[in-house]
Amino acid sequence: MQQTQRVAITTVAGMGGIGKSELALQYAQHHWQEATYPGGVCWLRVRDEDKDLGTQIVAFARDKLGLQLPEDEDLPTQINYIWRQWQVGDGLLVFDDVSKYEQVKPYLPPTEPRFKILITTRQQWLGQSFERLCLEVLEEVAALELLVSFVGHERIQRELHKAKQLCADLGFLPLGLELVARYLERKPDVSLAKMRQRLADKLLTHRSMQEPSAEMTAQLGVVAAFELSWQELDNQAQKLGCLLSIFALAPIPWYLVERCLPNQDSEDLEDVRDDYLVNLSLLQRTGEETYQLHQLIRKFLSDKLQELAEADELKRCYCQAIVAVARSIPETPTLIDIAEVTLAIPHLAETATVYQACLSDDDLISPFVGLGRFYEGQGAYAQALPWYKQSLSDARKRFGDEHSDVAESLNNLAVLYNSQGRYRDAKPLYIDALAMRKRLLGDEHTDVATGLNNLAELYKSQGRYSDAEPLYIQALEMDKRLLGDEHPDVAIDLNNLAELYKLQGRYSDAEPLHIQALEMDKRLLGDEHPSVATSLNNLAELYKLQGRYSDAEPLYIQALAMKKTLFGDEHPSVATSLNNLAVLYNLQGRYSNAEPLYIQALAMRKRLLGDEHHFVAQSLNNLAKLYKLQERCNDAEPLYIEALDMYKRLLGNEHPSVATSLNNLAELYKSQRRYSDAKPLYIQALAMKKHLLGDEHPDVATSLNDLAGLYKSQGRYSDAEPLYIQALAIAEQRLGANHPDTIIYRNNLENLRRNRQP
Repeated sequence: MQQTQRVAITTVAGMGGIGKSELALQYAQHHWQEATYPGGVCWLRVRDEDKDLGTQIVAFARDKLGLQLPEDEDLPTQINYIWRQWQVGDGLLVFDDVSKYEQVKPYLPPTEPRFKILITTRQQWLGQSFERLCLEVLEEVAALELLVSFVGHERIQRELHKAKQLCADLGFLPLGLELVARYLERKPDVSLAKMRQRLADKLLTHRSMQEPSAEMTAQLGVVAAFELSWQELDNQAQKLGCLLSIFALAPIPWYLVERCLPNQDSEDLEDVRDDYLVNLSLLQRTGEETYQLHQLIRKFLSDKLQELAEADELKRCYCQAIVAVARSIPETPTLIDIAEVTLAIPHLAETATVYQACLSDDDLISPFVGLGRFYEGQGAYAQALPWYKQSLSDARKRFGDEHSDVAESLNNLAVLYNSQGRYRDAKPLYIDALAMRKRLLGDEHTDVATGLNNLAELYKSQGRYSDAEPLYIQALEMDKRLLGDEHPDVAIDLNNLAELYKLQGRYSDAEPLHIQALEMDKRLLGDEHPSVATSLNNLAELYKLQGRYSDAEPLYIQALAMKKTLFGDEHPSVATSLNNLAVLYNLQGRYSNAEPLYIQALAMRKRLLGDEHHFVAQSLNNLAKLYKLQERCNDAEPLYIEALDMYKRLLGNEHPSVATSLNNLAELYKSQRRYSDAKPLYIQALAMKKHLLGDEHPDVATSLNDLAGLYKSQGRYSDAEPLYIQALAIAEQRLGANHPDTIIYRNNLENLRRNRQP
């Protein structure tokens, strides 16, 4: 303001209570003391109802400048006389609290460099040619310093965390902070925690926020300051402001606001937003097509909402718009899906927690399901869990225990538990959901097919393959009858059944189902889709198990690249693909390629799933197996033991994964010649596999071969030979004569027989 050679008009803009007048006053006082303006400093209250601007200027000229004004002239002539007779030197005129440029235009001095003009206003666009300074709320450090200046350093330090929370409660608004600080100054026995509680109960209506003290620059409390801006809004702007107060205290994507008011012209709505709410500093633009209310303004507008006749209708419109977003979130959201809805998530949470009563029966669980899918789809299971639990609780409260939404909520919660490896928690929910759907929908319904599929998935995870198979087949046949042979759900059913056959060693049954599912997914969903990535991975797994490594590798790599594109680099599904590719490299003896992938997968799973998860145990097992093959036994043993203990905790003592872990640890002990430690583990693993998988499973052949290897190492050839023979017979029958495992078993048997020859 001091450097320009032309008339300087500077506006200080911002919301009510931001400290515009205080800043202008401190500037004026400082430069009066510094004699920056020898021509004088004139403070004019534009909103003063008792004195208009002209009268204030005349009074200043008489009282402060000592001018004798011509009494017989009208007011405009007197003011022009004042400008001509203004004393020598630069002068500062402060026009405080201007709402319209027209208020001050007739009273501005001539365009001479010696006159400097400072205007405080709530208007963001008072005049295009003005220099503009927009005030923001205080930073946390400055807000704490303001509290300290009134209540003292010791009191703030004693409850520093509460002090920071108090500043945040008040939105770091200077007026609110000063009012509360002065209240606390008068109340030395009121703790900051108690002050927060008092504000939580009343906030804007609390006595501390009402009347400013005589020493303050501000002449109004927070509500009164906001009320001035409210009175300048027309009916449409007031209605829009009230609608915005329904949204969460978070950035609001403008498309959501437009969806709340579908019958209103979007350009008209934009004009109301910009010309009133943004211009009057009631609404802040936080990004492209994104806006946010200050928390105290939000509370003020929320109170105004209760006075509106259309309040309930606005809440219903808001809920309908949010439900539409929730329903747009797919079961397996991609990066694009996540990005599209991320800004809406706080508003889904607000709807789910605050506005359940405004949700129709058809919409009740939609926000919960959307939130659950958003977090579950990113592997954030702990964040998804409370939403699925609340979905079940709220559905039961509104509908009772027997309702389709209760069944869906049970199923969703069970799916999450299954993903977390919490099979004991998942099982009763799956069973309840399936039984309820049969009672409500009949035996022939797509939701019943889904329930059958999910229960089969649980049984498969528990190693209960004979229980899982009829459920998978029943679900597949039902979906084909209801949806036709060509449908994404049918492709899922085919994949699931193929996965079961693969686990049972029935590779010739699994392959055509996997290929059929992959081709169907591509036809129906396109080449770049989560289901296609899953199908590629599943087929690669089959080829790996069949020893067709050159066929498996490109599919693994394609699936991994697709998952990274769809989900980003940090996702449980990406970790699975990294692990699977590492297993393949391990089988090929490409240890230097495998190790970094194993380590990356393990670290990612721990970050996303927590330290206690069956996928983490799987990664520990696989990394230990690699270290064993590299003869790094001291590195391998603690990982094997950790994996075994984790599997037992998560899956119980009888599970295929526990059997595999026992066998792996026994293999390590055998390589260290710790035969007495290895033997009971081999025998326990073999018995468990036979019990869980049947006598003719490829995993049983593995255990037979490994136990035979132990006996051979001990020179017990007569004990080893029948086990090698059994293992080879199973492998030839289930895997084929040219499978790598079959070849290994055959070579082991031949070597044993050669060693026995005299």
